Amino acid sequence: MGNIKKMRKKMRPVDRVKDILAYIGIYSILIVVSISILYPVIWIVGSSFNPGSSLASATSIPKNPTLNNFIRLFEETDYKRWYLNTLSVATVNMIVSVLLVGTMGYVFARLKFAGKKFGLLTILILQMFPSFMGMIAIYVFFLNFGLLNQPLALVIIYSAGQIPYNTWLIKGYLKNVSTSLDEAAQIDGATKLQIYTKIVLPIMFPILTFVAITQFMAPWFDYILPSFLISSTEKKTLAVGLYELINSQTNTNFTMFAAGSVLVAGPVAILYLFLQKFLISGLSAGANKE
Repeated sequence: MGNIKKMRKKMRPVDRVKDILAYIGIYSILIVVSISILYPVIWIVGSSFNPGSSLASATSIPKNPTLNNFIRLFEETDYKRWYLNTLSVATVNMIVSVLLVGTMGYVFARLKFAGKKFGLLTILILQMFPSFMGMIAIYVFFLNFGLLNQPLALVIIYSAGQIPYNTWLIKGYLKNVSTSLDEAAQIDGATKLQIYTKIVLPIMFPILTFVAITQFMAPWFDYILPSFLISSTEKKTLAVGLYELINSQTNTNFTMFAAGSVLVAGPVAILYLFLQKFLISGLSAGANKE
């Protein structure tokens, strides 16, 4: 502390002014960014408690707040069915994705085999192309296998589409873990499967938690793929069902749409708050340069 005070005394007035201006600039940017992020959130929450259904009459702070929009959401729509459909797709997608990329990341990070570099380059190139670029091919593929209008089709696309990115992420994470643990276990007679399940898998918990959460969240906010592959009303996801409340001139249930959005965002925000430690550590540890 004494050294810091001495350094501050030695600073010229010009330097102090520069530091003050720098702090003002940084905090000004943070305030502007915070307002730009928080205002839409406050507005959508306030709109969900507004009486009426028009967007023009909705305000961020309702004068006469009401729960009528939430009641109508459950009584006049299939919101519960949409919610359960999305929850089931998200849960299965999370489990399948963790199993796939957990093993693939371990294989590419720890094992040596022919074609390893070619395989890594292949999945790296595949990562550059979003899944909706091949929507026509995907549609024909699922049509031939009878998977159109089936939630399983969404699980396959979500879990397979993120394999390249998540595999590289886990591979980078495992690069920070010394291979001496594997070698010591192998000397003691452990098999590759035992090394993976009893030693590596517990170490991978933070990065697997990150993968699980991100894969669980994907179906809640995706509209393009469900609207393209799912046609029946009873199998719709939340994004498709909520959008139909406002997608035409006759459907102007904007406040009810806001109520549905709040119910989706609430659990998601709580989950992120409780697991943010694993999200940050998993993402930062997996972002390593080869």
